[in-house]
Amino acid sequence: MERHKTLAHVLASLTILVWGTTFIATKILLETFAPLEILLIRFVMGFLGLTIYDLIANRGKRPPFNIRQELLFAAAGLTGVVIYYLLENVALTMTSASNVGIIVSVAPLTTAILGLFFLKEEKFRINLIIGFLIAFLGVALVMFNGKIEFELSLKGDLLSLLATVGWAIYSILLRKIDTKSYRVATYTKKIFFYGLVWMIPIALFSGFSVNRSDFTPLNTTLLLFLGLGASASCFVSWNFAVNALGVYKTSGYIYLTPLITLFTAALVLKEPITWMALGGCLLIFVGLYLSKRNGDIPDKLAS
Repeated sequence: MERHKTLAHVLASLTILVWGTTFIATKILLETFAPLEILLIRFVMGFLGLTIYDLIANRGKRPPFNIRQELLFAAAGLTGVVIYYLLENVALTMTSASNVGIIVSVAPLTTAILGLFFLKEEKFRINLIIGFLIAFLGVALVMFNGKIEFELSLKGDLLSLLATVGWAIYSILLRKIDTKSYRVATYTKKIFFYGLVWMIPIALFSGFSVNRSDFTPLNTTLLLFLGLGASASCFVSWNFAVNALGVYKTSGYIYLTPLITLFTAALVLKEPITWMALGGCLLIFVGLYLSKRNGDIPDKLAS
């Protein structure tokens, strides 16, 4: 069991390391593709990769059909795939990659606050509210970063913040899945499938159109990275960690996202690192740290 948890911590760390760079990859792809086009291509690749893996790993065996579980998969696909990533991708067209990376790092707090209402095992803690207020002040510093395109950037930053609500609901839904009947790769594949089902009608009405010439070597490499790496592999590793460590302990690794994104965006996209952004980043870390103090996660959620 201890080795199981150690592996979960390692996988969660590696997952965040990859996810922290996806904002930069998406930002580059947005020069060619629309937000929904990237999302659809990315998760089609991820779904196909997981389908092949699942067939090999399970040797064609399927768990029994359960309508309650299928509804959970559908809801997880809507919140964790469509709402979170579509809002994030649209936000990247309006604000910097570093801003998005920093703001979505408040997802653990969003998850904890929603958990107070939807996970009965979680108790109200005053330090959670204090931590949230400090972290939100940090987010405000990042959002009001003195950009020339103030109005446009603010919309993108607000969309990034709203995206964390989708991720929080997704994280809570994961705890409701019957992990004894479904392997991680199996239910992740199902979540991807329902995410695509939700996406296709939106794509049909939004003028989805890609050309062969759009798939340059760079774009193809980035799409493979997002589809097979950041989606298929990382969702499996993240869901494994949530199953082993619980929603809140795993979500804590999202705290690392701002620094990874901030410095990667500076190196690759030449986005400036401002003192206000660093100050906001620091406040987010302080707020998240305070929210975790004095009051351990109940055993049922943490194991």
